[in-house]
Amino acid sequence: MVSVLKGVRVLEVAQFALAPSAAAILSDWGAEVVKVEHAEHGDFMRGLSGWGVPADVEGINFLWDTYNRGKRSVGVDLSLKDGRGVVLELARHADVFITNYLPSARAKLGIDVDDIRAANPDIVYGRGSAHGPRGGEADVGGFESIYWLRTGAASAATGAGGELVTIPAPGFGDGQTGLAFAGGLAAALFHRERTGEALTVDVSLLSSGIWAMQAGLVGANLTGRDELVPTDRHEQANPVGVHYETSDHRFIKLVMLHSDRYWPGFCEAIGRKDLLDDPRFADAGARAANRRACIEELSAEFARRPLSEWVEILGRQRGQWTVVQTVSELNDDRQALANGYLQDVDWGGGRTVTLAPAPVQFDEQSASLQRAPEFGEHTEEVLLELGYDWDGIGRLKKIGAVN
Repeated sequence: MVSVLKGVRVLEVAQFALAPSAAAILSDWGAEVVKVEHAEHGDFMRGLSGWGVPADVEGINFLWDTYNRGKRSVGVDLSLKDGRGVVLELARHADVFITNYLPSARAKLGIDVDDIRAANPDIVYGRGSAHGPRGGEADVGGFESIYWLRTGAASAATGAGGELVTIPAPGFGDGQTGLAFAGGLAAALFHRERTGEALTVDVSLLSSGIWAMQAGLVGANLTGRDELVPTDRHEQANPVGVHYETSDHRFIKLVMLHSDRYWPGFCEAIGRKDLLDDPRFADAGARAANRRACIEELSAEFARRPLSEWVEILGRQRGQWTVVQTVSELNDDRQALANGYLQDVDWGGGRTVTLAPAPVQFDEQSASLQRAPEFGEHTEEVLLELGYDWDGIGRLKKIGAVN
C-alpha cells in the first residue's frame, strides 16, 4: 500500500482503545507512532480481560495488541520532571500528539495543549474523550458504553420490553470513534500543510455515537416519537427486504429495495416461477398489499433448504442479500479475503494474529500490518534517536523516569 503518511511522526500518550485505535490507523497509513506507556506498569489495557477472553493467550492480549499494532513502545514516568522532559523532547520532533487523558490529568502532568505547543508550536494536538471538550462532563471519564447506551443505539436495538442488548464486541464504539479521530487528524495535517496553522482536534464517544444514530434522531424528531421502531417482519411492505430462516436454523437477509427489478430473477433462481404468475405478487404494489401471504410463502421455501444451498442458489441472481454470520465466519469470508480486509500478522514464536487493516484503502491495497510492541521495547532505541547517550539513558532508568 502507498504509505500516505510516510514521514509523519505521531506521539501517543493514551490508554485503553479510543485514542490508541486512531494512532493504529495512522500507523496503518504509514506514520511512525511512538506510544508512551507508564514506566512501571505500562498501558492498563495490557492486563485487561473480558468477554470470556483471558488477558494473556500465548502472550497476546486480544484488546491491547489489536489497537497497538505497528507502534513503538517507550516506558516513561510522566510524574517525574525528567520523564516529562523525555515526552516534551519527543513532542518537539512530532507532527501529531494524541491523548485521551482527562483535562485535569493533562494539566497535572504538564502535557496539555499549551504545554505541548510550547515545545512544538506546529504540532497537531488530538484529544479523544468520552463526553467532549466542553460542558459539565468534560472532565468526567467514560467508556464505550457512552457510544452505545447514551446515544439511543442500545435502546433502539433492544426494543420495547426486551432485555437490554449490549454492545456487540469490545472496542466496538472505540474503534468507530478512532476511525473518525484518525480522519480528523489527517485532515488537520492537510490543513497545516496548506496554511501552516496547527489545529487542536477533538472527538468523543458521545459525538461519534450521535453521528451513527443521526438518521434515527431526525426520523424520531420528524414523527414526534421517542425512537424509531423497526417494523415487524410480517408487516414489511417489501417481502424481498426481510430475513428468512433456513432449514439448519441460519438466517439470510434479502435487501432488494428495487423489488420489481429483481423479483423475476429471484423467483427463477429459487425455482418458483409460479410466483410470477400469481396476481397477488405481480408487482411491488401487489406484494405490499399481500405482504403476509408473500412472506409466508417465501418463509416456507427458505425452510426447505440449508444455508449452504441457499448461498449457491442466491448467487445465481442479481438481487442483494447477505448471510447473518458469526464473527468467526469472517475468517473464511471469500469477499473479505479477496479485498485484503483481514490480515494474518506474524507475532513471532510461531504465533499469528488475524487483524483488520484500516478500512480505507489507497490504490486498492491494504496496509501491511506489524505486530504490537512489547512493553518498553523501544525505549532505548527512541532515546538514542533523540540524542540521549548511554550514560543519560542509564541515569533516567536509575531514577525511574524511563523503563
